[in-house]
Amino acid sequence: MRHKLAGTLASLVMLSVTACPARAQDRMPPIPADKYTDAQKKAADEFAGGRGYEVRGPFVPLIRSPEVMLRAKAMGDHLRFKSALAPRLSEMVILITAREWTQQYEWVAHHDIAIKAGLRKEIADAIADARRPVGMADDEEAAYDMSTEIQRSRRVSDATWNRAVAKFGEQGVIDLLGINGYYTFLAMTMNAARTGLPAGVGEPLKRFPD
Repeated sequence: MRHKLAGTLASLVMLSVTACPARAQDRMPPIPADKYTDAQKKAADEFAGGRGYEVRGPFVPLIRSPEVMLRAKAMGDHLRFKSALAPRLSEMVILITAREWTQQYEWVAHHDIAIKAGLRKEIADAIADARRPVGMADDEEAAYDMSTEIQRSRRVSDATWNRAVAKFGEQGVIDLLGINGYYTFLAMTMNAARTGLPAGVGEPLKRFPD
C-alpha cells in the first residue's frame, strides 16, 4: 500500500511539473540598491523621479547600461504619453508587439491599460491568439495592418502605407512605427535577459512553436 501511494504521489508530481513547467532563470535579476554603481544610482533616482516608481520590468536589465536606460525611458515617455496616436491605438500596437515576440511581461503590463483606454477585450483576445480581430474600427485596422506587416514581413505594402498615412498623417505613422520599434527593443531585451513576471503571475500568452 505504501509503495502504491508513493507511486501515485510521484505521478502527481510529474503531472504538476508537466502542467506548470519551471520558468527559465532570470539572467539579469534586480540589483540591490546598495550594490548600484554611482552611475546606476543616479539613473535609478532619475527614473523614479520621472516615472513615480522604482526601476522595474525591462529597466531592470537595462540599468546595467545606465545611459541606455535613461535614453530608452525618454523615448518611452514620448511614445506612450505624447504620441500622435490615441492611447487606445498605442496600447493595441504594444499588445501586437508583445504577441509577436511572446513577451509575457509586456503583455501583462499593458493588457489592462489597453482595455481601460477603450480597446475592446475581444480585440485583445484575438491578438493574444495571433488571430486577426474582427469588427475593428478603421483606425484600428490601419494600425493593426501596419504593425503586423512590419513585424512579420519587415516591410510594408503601398496599400497599407497609404491607408495609414491617410488615417494618421506622417507624424502618426512615424509614432506608430516608433512604438513597434521601441517595444520590440524592450521585448528583445527581456526575452534575452529572461526577465521574470511578478511573483504569482502566470504567463498569459501561449508559446508558439519556433
